[in-house]
Amino acid sequence: MRVLVYSDDAGTREKVRLAIGRRPAADLPLVEIVECATQPAVLKHLDGGGIDVAVLDGEAVPAGGMGISRQAKDEVHNCPPILLLIARRDDRWLANWSRADAVVAHPIDPVVLAEAVAGLMRARLSVAPAR
Repeated sequence: MRVLVYSDDAGTREKVRLAIGRRPAADLPLVEIVECATQPAVLKHLDGGGIDVAVLDGEAVPAGGMGISRQAKDEVHNCPPILLLIARRDDRWLANWSRADAVVAHPIDPVVLAEAVAGLMRARLSVAPAR
């Protein structure tokens, strides 16, 4: 499965990549990580298909993950599930506005993030058309 990881911060992308690992849970297939540092790159990958789950940094600049999530949910056919990284738990209402499927707060807890991504991967596998 392909997991897109978006953040303008290379350190955040690395933390997400390490938390997910090659397989976030034993019952799931191996993961290929696609890293993006810009909004146009994210939208190109999502529009092109083949992304199974997207992890977007809500604190990225200049384009935050919340806005990208909302745009993707509105514009991308068969948009993959989106996990949004937020700075404060109080930002959950914004995550709801963005139509994200899951939310994890900073600082990133690798176990929590891996479990959340695994849940989204399972959901995607249950509804994804065969490739």
